[in-house]
Amino acid sequence: MKLRDTLTLSLASIASTRTRSLLIVLAMALGVGAVVVLTALGDGARRYVVNQFSSLGTNLVIVLPGRAETTGGLVGASLGQTPRDLTLDDAQAVGLLPGVRRYAPLNVGIAELASGGRLREVTVLGSNADLLPIRHMALAHGRFNGTTAQVVIGSALARDFFPQGDAIGQRVRLGDRRFRVSGVLSKQGESMGFNTDEIVIVPVDDAQALFNTETLFRILVEANSRSAIEPLKQAMSHVLKQRHDGEEDVTVITQDAVLATFDRILSALTLAVAGIAAISLAVAGILVMNVMLVAVTQRTSEIGLLKAIGAPAADIRHLFLAEALWLSIAGGALGFALGHLGSWAIRLAYPTLPAWPPTWASVAGIATALITGIVASLLPAARAARLDPVRALSGK
Repeated sequence: MKLRDTLTLSLASIASTRTRSLLIVLAMALGVGAVVVLTALGDGARRYVVNQFSSLGTNLVIVLPGRAETTGGLVGASLGQTPRDLTLDDAQAVGLLPGVRRYAPLNVGIAELASGGRLREVTVLGSNADLLPIRHMALAHGRFNGTTAQVVIGSALARDFFPQGDAIGQRVRLGDRRFRVSGVLSKQGESMGFNTDEIVIVPVDDAQALFNTETLFRILVEANSRSAIEPLKQAMSHVLKQRHDGEEDVTVITQDAVLATFDRILSALTLAVAGIAAISLAVAGILVMNVMLVAVTQRTSEIGLLKAIGAPAADIRHLFLAEALWLSIAGGALGFALGHLGSWAIRLAYPTLPAWPPTWASVAGIATALITGIVASLLPAARAARLDPVRALSGK
């Protein structure tokens, strides 16, 4: 039997059982679609985290109070162990190290911003002028040089408090202290869990006075180059250990290390959910096998007739394999379309999540559908090929 005849006859056989064939195609499509959508979610989460950390800055090294590798925050506190606080003197000592391009001591708190009868609770960052270039934040208007009693506000706050667009030079009250607006940030949106369009930046000395503290929340350091990050990390750990009486009571982390950790975790998660979704393809394969085994029983007379007119066993096997191939191709194509449609719906509902399905997932999903369908058809095809033509024609 020629290849064209095999494909035509198998397609006609599928068309004669539309409902059964449609259910098989749908089962295949749902499996492939699940693989595409779930890998799009996993890979989208990975890209989102990478983009968020990238927005923190370039060649970034962060100093945190406390030793994460030992007691850890809550555990240490429960045992009565309090790590030594970071201070402005610590930040200045770190800033003098070779390889440091710029550094920014950081305080974070909540305070009430008031002006012109308007009042709002806002997130306050206390730092120096280097915070803006380190965090890749730009000023739309004005400037910020860390001078006492000046404040930079986010674009949303400037719009809400000063709708006439005259924010620069205006007086505002932050907590119990008064400031003059010296700058307005460019619109940036969400970054690492808070809206940068609704933050207030003040000099670090003013922030410490406002929150009645002499300690720092973090120290952000930008290295001169990527190659300088690791030596700088070691130097920072060493100088802070010396300043803290020989105690290793700070944690120095690099942006690359955090990104690499998240990348490994989320990549593994993407593969895991893809594997879970692929199980549905195995279930679809079992469905194909069961249906085709039933088809062998129902079509014994047809198979007997083909063998009686001289069709070899190989042609019978090829006929069933072709049917499985048609069903798998249709299921894979429909699943590919459903998966990309679902990914598009996710991106539409959550614009910040880059849920683009990776190419390997689409290819792997379709290939798995094809392989599953073909493998599942081997047993029914072999059973059909072994039928005795006389017994098949008699329906026994």
